[in-house]
Amino acid sequence: MKLRLKILLLAAVPLLAAMAAITVAVYLQGLKLAQMEKQVVETAWLGSKESELRHYVSLAYSAVAPLQEAGDDPATRQRALDLLAQMEFGRDGYFFVYDLQGRNLMHPRQPELVGQELWDLRDTQGQPVIQNLLAAARRGGQHGEAVHYLWERPSTRQNEEKLGYVVVLERWGWMLGTGIYLDDVNQALQRIDAAAQANIRDMFAWVAGIAAVCILGVAACGLALNISDHRQSDAKLRLMARQLVRTQEDERARLSRELHDGISQVLVSIKLSLEAARERLRQALGAEPRALAHIDAPLGGALDRLNNAVGEVRRISHNLRPTLLDDLGLPAALEHLGREFSQPSQHGVTPLAVRLHTDGHPVKLPDAYATALFRVTQEALTNVLRHAGATRAEMVLTYGARDLTLSIADDGHGFDHAEVQQDPRRGIGLRNMRERMAALSGTLVLHSGVQGTLLKAWLPLPAGATSSPTHDA
Repeated sequence: MKLRLKILLLAAVPLLAAMAAITVAVYLQGLKLAQMEKQVVETAWLGSKESELRHYVSLAYSAVAPLQEAGDDPATRQRALDLLAQMEFGRDGYFFVYDLQGRNLMHPRQPELVGQELWDLRDTQGQPVIQNLLAAARRGGQHGEAVHYLWERPSTRQNEEKLGYVVVLERWGWMLGTGIYLDDVNQALQRIDAAAQANIRDMFAWVAGIAAVCILGVAACGLALNISDHRQSDAKLRLMARQLVRTQEDERARLSRELHDGISQVLVSIKLSLEAARERLRQALGAEPRALAHIDAPLGGALDRLNNAVGEVRRISHNLRPTLLDDLGLPAALEHLGREFSQPSQHGVTPLAVRLHTDGHPVKLPDAYATALFRVTQEALTNVLRHAGATRAEMVLTYGARDLTLSIADDGHGFDHAEVQQDPRRGIGLRNMRERMAALSGTLVLHSGVQGTLLKAWLPLPAGATSSPTHDA
């Protein structure tokens, strides 16, 4: 795993872990807060409803109190029951009356229960409803007491939870009560649950959004760091490549000078000495032709081989650093290079017919630019001569206002560029040419097919390049 990826993961993983921990903590706290809110709301709501019912029962008690004082005959009791039956609040708000033995005396919503003994009545959960109501009433006395129970709702005919409030009328032996159904409370609690869940979802969305933004920020910083590092690395690589090429060219120039000024001069000196010795021997042995023949033949062969060695040393010296490139400029050096590849003895293979065309106004190029294009041409023509099976090659050197283009086209059989690029043992020359161009911020493009190969080398002209018709024309 790369170091940059490790750094990115080291920054992102703890962030995600922290976000996950915060999310879980906030989720648990949100649930706990929602439950506490439900409890608070339920307690407050039930307290307010209980207080409301107590007031209702107090009003009903106050309404029948004068009748209790008036007498205890059946007619008075019936008047009290009729009065309580008429007292209603809301759709399902009414009063009910039982005696202390569990017999229903008045029920305005369920008249079929009037007169029935309901002491043993149980709800759907098996609880004795009337017994619990009577027990709460006895405990509360005239002040009353609240009680929870299940009862059939008249408007829906469904058993629902109800909050009741009951008191005892001691003088008549009655239990007076009323109640409200808790669907409003349940709906309110459901709304609280829904709001809590919505808040939790919103919290998750915010955390996810913040995490995404943070991850994107980390990724953007990592990308910017990678781009910056790549740019710095590319710049350093270009500088190193440029320094390497400059070092190579300096070493080539030094070797060229050593060969030209050192070894070549020594060989020429030896040649002159041998020629002078041969001349003196001819003069000394002029009267003895047979002896002269035995000595002149070996000396002639040695001088021929020495001439070949001098020529080879000069050729190597020229290839290492052509003096024409320094003296007459790039076009002249390219023309001379083309003539060398056109000579029959060059490389021991069929020579090339090489032609050079120059377009635009030649300019004086820095040594690095001229050397790079010369080496690219040298490598390209060598590849054409050895591998392409071509008979001719066209070179076009184009000077633009801000750039310089060198095109080399041949009529050979071409090659598979992708295959050569994938084979590490081949294409070294192509890679070297590309590196030379890249070191000077240039490019090298190659197209190869059955009709031949076209190579284009492009370089931007340096700011200080000036017209130089005397050297580069």
